[in-house]
Amino acid sequence: MKAENRPTQLDSPIVSKAIKLGSRLNTALYKRSGGRLGRTWRVGAAMRNPVDVCLLTTIGRKSGQPRTVPLLYLSDGDTIVVVASQGGLPSNPAWYLNLRSNPDVSIQIGSQTGEYTAHTANERERERLWPRLVELYADFDTYKAWTERTIPAVICTPR
Repeated sequence: MKAENRPTQLDSPIVSKAIKLGSRLNTALYKRSGGRLGRTWRVGAAMRNPVDVCLLTTIGRKSGQPRTVPLLYLSDGDTIVVVASQGGLPSNPAWYLNLRSNPDVSIQIGSQTGEYTAHTANERERERLWPRLVELYADFDTYKAWTERTIPAVICTPR
């Protein structure tokens, strides 16, 4: 079942492959430059108001290998909040499934890396954070309208 106003192009396997390729390229650029390059998102709602990007590393639930993805993030005190939006696709991204299996993650912001424990925001936490996330990147609300799933907000607390 499709959500209302959802672009039909999202159902193309090319979209998922493009997201993965873009993610890998951004991650490589970010890592190689120590966060000097690839640290800002300037697509969609962020065209006029760029959003900072972090690198989130999870442990693959099947492979046991580290898996790193670039994500927009919100600083909330000493916690980092990321969103498993995957552009409004119907399923949760692999990184989210990974951290549900193993909540110990690392996050790189610029050249600094920290160790965190991740959990999915409960209803109360989500109600508090979602307006701030949408203020950060308005397309999160668009993605929410494009999918039937509840898009998880993930809170990462320093270990």
